[in-house]
Amino acid sequence: MSSSEAVPLEHPAAATARDSVTARRERPSAGWSLLWSELSVLFRRWRTWAMLAALAAVPVLIAVAVRVTGRGRGPAFLDQITGNGLFVAFTALVVCVPLFLPLTIGVVAGDTIAGEASHGTLRYLVIAPAGRLRLLAVKYAGCAAFCIAAALTVAVAGAVIGAILFPIGPVTLLSGSVVSVGDAALRLLLIALYIVVSLLGMCAIGLFLSTLTDVPVGAMAATAVLAVVSQVLDQLPQLDALHPWLFSHYWLGFADFLRAPLVWDSFVSNAVLQAGYVAVFGALAIGRFLSKDILS
Repeated sequence: MSSSEAVPLEHPAAATARDSVTARRERPSAGWSLLWSELSVLFRRWRTWAMLAALAAVPVLIAVAVRVTGRGRGPAFLDQITGNGLFVAFTALVVCVPLFLPLTIGVVAGDTIAGEASHGTLRYLVIAPAGRLRLLAVKYAGCAAFCIAAALTVAVAGAVIGAILFPIGPVTLLSGSVVSVGDAALRLLLIALYIVVSLLGMCAIGLFLSTLTDVPVGAMAATAVLAVVSQVLDQLPQLDALHPWLFSHYWLGFADFLRAPLVWDSFVSNAVLQAGYVAVFGALAIGRFLSKDILS
């Protein structure tokens, strides 16, 4: 008997079962590989670093302007910067939340799916082992990672330039209590976390808008415009009943972290609101993306 005749043939059912098990084992690794690839591409882009550099420039410009003009000019909170450099970081976060952070997040979120479609790479991603649902999750995770990087960039740049140009010492909170530098630094990180949570709903909106078009600029612009519209509507007293439902309503609620003891009410309300936006627009993005004709 020849060697070829001695090898038994594998039953088709056994081959199918084996392939199914192999596929199940490969899916998690494929998902993590896709996530790593997404983060690697995102943070290798010059555009990403340019936006982070622009965000870092905000506290630097504030600190330099206060240093040059000196005490006694401008709003009262600028005098606190001259007395304690940590207030540069707090002030920069307040300045960046309404416009600069939403603008950069809009660029990243709007480019998630539409950017791949415009470059012709989307069809290759959807046929990968990860699948469409996991691709959406990875794209959203990449946008959330940029939110973390953006908030920390403003906070860290503000603290560093503040320490260089001004004295650093105990911080007087809004409640009048005085806390140590370490306590103030922890509160600064909590504020950065608050801002990251605040922007998660906007990430979901941008992801959904990105599934509606193959032109990333349109999704970017629409996401940023919606952020501005939400904030404008939040300032109209005639729409008081609508305010708690606007995704930007609690964006500046992190002032509660500058009181003693810490107040978590705004953080919890903000987290619940953003979770609702993530659930609603995440579901819309899934429904749209699963039915979208990509391969034709």
